[in-house]
Amino acid sequence: MMYFCNDMNIAVLGSGPKLTSWMRKENAALSYVQDTKSHSNYEVFIDLDFDEHPERITEYSSNKETIFLLNTCLITLEAAFHRANILYDGQKMLGINAFPLMSERDLLELTSPFDFIPSEDVFEILGYKPEWVGSRVGFVTPRIICMIINEAYFTVQEGTASKADIDTAMKLGTNYPKGPFEFVSEFGIKQVYLLLEALYNDTHDERYKIASLLKTEFLKAQ
Repeated sequence: MMYFCNDMNIAVLGSGPKLTSWMRKENAALSYVQDTKSHSNYEVFIDLDFDEHPERITEYSSNKETIFLLNTCLITLEAAFHRANILYDGQKMLGINAFPLMSERDLLELTSPFDFIPSEDVFEILGYKPEWVGSRVGFVTPRIICMIINEAYFTVQEGTASKADIDTAMKLGTNYPKGPFEFVSEFGIKQVYLLLEALYNDTHDERYKIASLLKTEFLKAQ
């Protein structure tokens, strides 16, 4: 179902690297808020921290007027509803990929597990071209990059190559803009660790089993 919007009041809630990335778009049409309480005052409410606080679905689900764009890198919308023991009932909700750096692209990965599609005006105001993908933990780009980062950590802990060598090889060999460890510096190791943990818990795929060196660095950073 398509919903049309013209002039919109849009709020963004977030913190840390995710908020920093979003703000680099320098979109004057957005208002930045510090808590969830005002969501009913906006036509569009963007929660960049939703994946770390999926319990907020309990509050958001009572609002069927506001369009919610919720970062669902670590948990899908369906899983958030299920965890809260709430049934979907026509709320205007989308999952978005708000992993650090991802928000700075012109393309925004989104998922619509409940078949809600807003007007393209929403994305034009936000400055994004929508890329619709399936509803799954990690979306597409963060999942691939974090898997590469994890493999790079395995390579370092095995003594096969240094971090600097791996970054150089990745950029020269695959034309990536950054090497795996340069990506870690940009993302923040916490975000990488949490995503890999969520991917492994969701899939039990050995590709996402966290390298011990990565885990050690994550714990040291806490």
